[in-house]
Amino acid sequence: MKTSRLLTTISFAFMMLISFNAEAQKFSSLDKSPLDAASFGRGNDQLIKVYYGRPQLKGRTVKELTQKDKVWRTGANEATELILFKDMKLGGKTVKAGTYSLFTVPGDKEWTVIVSSDVNNWGASGYKEDNTVASITVPVTEGKESLEAFSIAFDKSDDGVHMFIGWGTTRVAVPFTK
Repeated sequence: MKTSRLLTTISFAFMMLISFNAEAQKFSSLDKSPLDAASFGRGNDQLIKVYYGRPQLKGRTVKELTQKDKVWRTGANEATELILFKDMKLGGKTVKAGTYSLFTVPGDKEWTVIVSSDVNNWGASGYKEDNTVASITVPVTEGKESLEAFSIAFDKSDDGVHMFIGWGTTRVAVPFTK
């Protein structure tokens, strides 16, 4: 009787192991707006990094995908995550090293860029104006080439680093200073 019970238990455990193993081999399809990262600096010299979703235009315009004068997650899916490795200034206000969400308010001629202490948000749904750490309004320029995928890049500036946001022919430069 004990041998029969032991064999039943072992058989059940083996079947469960096989079924879990088979399920582990299923992969989801590629995200329509894949996660990407952009950063400036490396190792101890790293200043800034963002993790963001990269939506595609797919025949639509930037204005269709961002709502004018409304808070936007600055990408797709989860709110864009901003990590400062050193204290930086945005719009003259010091932002302490740490992890934040990055939101924007797109406009025709200028965008407002917001660093918020609201983290782990889906989209802009968790944004609260009271949790704004710093913000800056910057002009919109037009690029010569159209970017199909929403993109963020960094470049050194005289007094820190510029974060460049581009999508379609829309371009925005955001100065983070030391």
